[in-house]
Amino acid sequence: MKKNVLIIGAGAVAHVAAHKCAQHNDILGDICIASRRVEKCDQIIESIHRKKSIKDSSKRIYSRQIDAMNVTATTNLIEDTKSEIVINLGQAYINMSVLEACIKAGVTYMDTAIHEDPAKVCEDPPWYANYEWKRRDRCKKKGVNAILGIGFDPGVVNAWCALAVKHHFDTIDTIDILDVNAGSHGKYFATNFDPEINFREFKKVWSWIDRKWVASNVHTEKWMYKFPVVGERPIYLTGHDELHSLSKNIDANSIRFWMGFGDHYLNVFNVLKNIGMLSEIPVKTAEGIEVVPLKVLKAVLPDPASLAPGYTGFTCIGNLVKGEKGGKHKELFIYNTCDHAACYKEVESQAISYTAGVPPAAAAILVAKGVWNPKTMVNVEELNPDPFIALLDKMGLPTEMEDRTPGVEPEKKSGRKKTLK
Repeated sequence: MKKNVLIIGAGAVAHVAAHKCAQHNDILGDICIASRRVEKCDQIIESIHRKKSIKDSSKRIYSRQIDAMNVTATTNLIEDTKSEIVINLGQAYINMSVLEACIKAGVTYMDTAIHEDPAKVCEDPPWYANYEWKRRDRCKKKGVNAILGIGFDPGVVNAWCALAVKHHFDTIDTIDILDVNAGSHGKYFATNFDPEINFREFKKVWSWIDRKWVASNVHTEKWMYKFPVVGERPIYLTGHDELHSLSKNIDANSIRFWMGFGDHYLNVFNVLKNIGMLSEIPVKTAEGIEVVPLKVLKAVLPDPASLAPGYTGFTCIGNLVKGEKGGKHKELFIYNTCDHAACYKEVESQAISYTAGVPPAAAAILVAKGVWNPKTMVNVEELNPDPFIALLDKMGLPTEMEDRTPGVEPEKKSGRKKTLK
């Protein structure tokens, strides 16, 4: 009996996850895509048919309308669709509602981003302790798989940390997670994920340094780093979800996250910030209409999914891990590069959505096969990384490694073929 998958959300990441689940529907069974706007679900299904992504034509792929904040309605949808795996790819505000529905229905829950309360921004760390981890005991009691943050970052980068611990280091000093998009979408200004959630991340930077939380201002610490394929790029110390579980589950002195931004992006960002357009606090217009500036900004910026056709260039995301192996200092860069144009050719997506949408589909396959079956709530680094990374290699996100230990001749280790399907 197949597991059947329910994908909640119909944005750019859900688009990729749906394609990838359809490519493996011989394992996953029927696929339902549900969102507040069912027409967006239908557009994804049209794309899946257009690109011939369905492996087993006898299995259903269909849409449903849902308000995922309604726990009862979501529970009913899970039961009506006979879904055993729920991939939550909606806005981060719905996470706990969807998780509650999965606990009630007794099915596997996955998401790719941490839960957020619309009224709170950059809460005190660790963020997972504010919402998700409070429900862990209930997941364990009911034997429910809840796999948190199973995108790329968080997600794959967490698995790379577990990989480093398991195979490559005896002790770890620092982990720097580096994320750069060296692509061009041709728009004056756009974000690659939901602008509202994207900008809420940039209120404060929380980093795990010397085994304690340290706060700093956004875009103030810069690092020029030489990446494979895309070359030297400016990256900035930024707060991010994965630090808030890695700090607990990985024995390292410091764990930081860095993201690449160009001068144009920073100039526009600073103007928007300085005039108040990044505020989540409602204001009234002269006509007496109450609006949230950040939501207005989201409405006028390009939909991230619309960027895909014209995107060129590559992304590069990697973990620079420093520590010791066999009594000697070691530095290892574990990374992936992804081609925007290749992603569009395969699934009509840009690479940033692709890197976030493939991992939950891979995780669903591992759950369906019983390879991952924690029967409780876990973050990705708590699971065996080997089958996940091996499967991603076959699904279009191959892991590469470079020894960057000072004094050691750089050696690229891969041997993996970049097959997309």
